[in-house]
Parts: sequence; structure tokens; C-alpha cells
Amino acid sequence: MEAFDARRSAARVSHVLETALYVGDLAASRDFYRGLMGFELFLEDPRMCALGVPGGGVLLLFRKGGSAQPSASPFGTIPAHDGAGRLHLAFAVPRGELAAWEAHLARRGIAVESRITWARGGTSLYFRDPDGHSVEVATPGLWPHY
Repeated sequence: MEAFDARRSAARVSHVLETALYVGDLAASRDFYRGLMGFELFLEDPRMCALGVPGGGVLLLFRKGGSAQPSASPFGTIPAHDGAGRLHLAFAVPRGELAAWEAHLARRGIAVESRITWARGGTSLYFRDPDGHSVEVATPGLWPHY
């Protein structure tokens, strides 16, 4: 099978637009990400909320089980989805702000579970959200393109 070459295709991807987590207490998770990260609340209803992430991304927080059935909207039907377990997501932070992040987490009583310095020079801090999801903040040098 021939490898896909995005440069020659009309069907290209520009970036990740949305990332979803499934949470037990929607209000607690919303407040955690808004308070810790400063994310803007775009949308909220009983089953989910959408938070604006700097750089054009959106963090979707879904109440566990709240989207297990298709959801009707004024614009069409959103297919069913759900998730379980301790998931992972990472946020990019400027290299010079890592110490500020460590202090910010400490002030909020959030333990850094792990700190890794990668071969390309990036550093990651890992901590947990209210549902036990693994949250990472990472400086440039983690991946070849970051």
C-alpha cells in the first residue's frame, strides 16, 4: 500500500481542533481547567462544556456517559462517543515559563507527578486533573516540529 502524502492530496489536515476528556464532575473539571489554565468558556450545557485553548484549540469536557447516545443539535446530529480510564493530553508552554508553571501548580496544591527532560531539549511536567487524567505541560524540544 502506498504511503499517504498530504502534500499531494486535496484532503489535508491543518491542526488538531478539539480534544475531549470524559469527566465525572463536569463543574469541577470546568473550574479546574479554567482556574489553572485560564481557558475561556465557549459553551456549556448539562452534558458538556467547550473551553478555548490559546492557539486555536478547544478542550471539550464531556460528562461520562452524557454522550453515549447521539445528540441532536439545531445543526444536525452529533454521533455517540464516550471514554473511560485515565487519559492523557499535553499543552505547549514557552520554554522560559516552566519555573512559573511549577510555582503555579505548587500554589494550587497540585503535585507534579513527573518531570522529564527530553533528548531534543524539551521539558515536560505531568500532573493529574480531578478525574485522574494525566495532564502535561511541555516546552519546545519535545517533538521534531515543536
